[in-house]
Amino acid sequence: MKPRKMWTVALLSATVMTAAAGCGGGKAGDDKVHLRFSYWGSDSRQKLTEQVIKKFEEKNPTIDVEGDFSNWESYYEKLATKVAANDAPDVISIEIRGLSEYAGRSALADLSGKVPTADLDQQVLTSGQIDGKQYAIPTGVNTFSMLVNSAALEKAKQKVPDDKSWTWDDWVNMAKQVTVAGGGLVGAEYNYNPAWLQIFAAQRGEKFYDGNKIGITADTLKAWWAIHQQLIQTKGARDAAKSAELISLGPEQSLLATNAGAMGMWWSNQLNALSKASGQEMTLLRMPKAQGATTGGMFLQPAMFYTTSAKSEHATEAGKFIDFMVNDPDAASILLSDRGLPTNTKVLAAVKGKLPPVDQKTLTFIGDVKSELSPISAPPKGALQMEDILKRSSEEVLFGKTTPDAGAQKFLTEANAAIAG
Repeated sequence: MKPRKMWTVALLSATVMTAAAGCGGGKAGDDKVHLRFSYWGSDSRQKLTEQVIKKFEEKNPTIDVEGDFSNWESYYEKLATKVAANDAPDVISIEIRGLSEYAGRSALADLSGKVPTADLDQQVLTSGQIDGKQYAIPTGVNTFSMLVNSAALEKAKQKVPDDKSWTWDDWVNMAKQVTVAGGGLVGAEYNYNPAWLQIFAAQRGEKFYDGNKIGITADTLKAWWAIHQQLIQTKGARDAAKSAELISLGPEQSLLATNAGAMGMWWSNQLNALSKASGQEMTLLRMPKAQGATTGGMFLQPAMFYTTSAKSEHATEAGKFIDFMVNDPDAASILLSDRGLPTNTKVLAAVKGKLPPVDQKTLTFIGDVKSELSPISAPPKGALQMEDILKRSSEEVLFGKTTPDAGAQKFLTEANAAIAG
């Protein structure tokens, strides 16, 4: 479903739904408070979340929490329908691109003073604010980065690059060398994640969002697509059709995860899942730079946020659950880096020694690059549509259905319309 139509369809769906009880209503003959907690992710995240919910219920025997799990593709469609039907979960996971959308529709409660935040990274905390109100609490932090399978590079007689100086041309050439070395390995896989375009644009001195307008120029879009095209033309990546198929499958079925590729771009908190799936040691690297760039363009971002429904009948208990998730070492000991590394400095210190080697690598990497990372604020309403708009425009260009010039103009027109307010 196109995100532009999501709210409209949700409202229509809500009219034919059976009238729902208020959020988190109790069950007959049960004195416990019942909360619903919505989130998205993989099977591994679902298992971890079930464990952390069980731990919370042990510590809070008067509260039951029901996990409302969805895969990524259907998450916001289902959430929009529930919100429109006045049946929103009590605690809602939201990414930064959806924060302005839901806060702007009065769907979220102001959490100022409702959840202890003194020990959280205050710079990261501000990313959950809209118009001075704290609608969202960050789950943890991550950064969009390059992941490489060092053994795969060595097999192709390539060295792990110096990520402080490598360029996009270096990346494309290395991917080509890995593929042509044989052995069935593909050098790299690309994607249409707006985070990559945001980083690339920053390297060229441009903002993705400039208020309620897109700050990226057509020239930057065309240069970004040229990188994708070069990867395809040099065999450094699969052809456009196969790459599009891979993008739709997610991290655990990516070339990296299935040991069919050497390099790919993912969020740093996905290192664990990719390493487990592949059984290989992965290395996090800075993103390559545009030739002559004075900044790397990378940014520190909450992996996601915890928010509460403005219509929850159990706001106190919902706040208590979020408090546990971000401020309790027992929760962090279970979740580790799944939702990003903890932003609570005391919690991070308490679990640091328990982090497995792969999470230690993520922690070290973020520590190494943190001074280079830009802060981030919530983008405008409509940002949830950006990934789909960018994907459609990118595929039309890469499949040869339109020219880069026409594709860039189409993207800018659609993207600006989506965030116009």
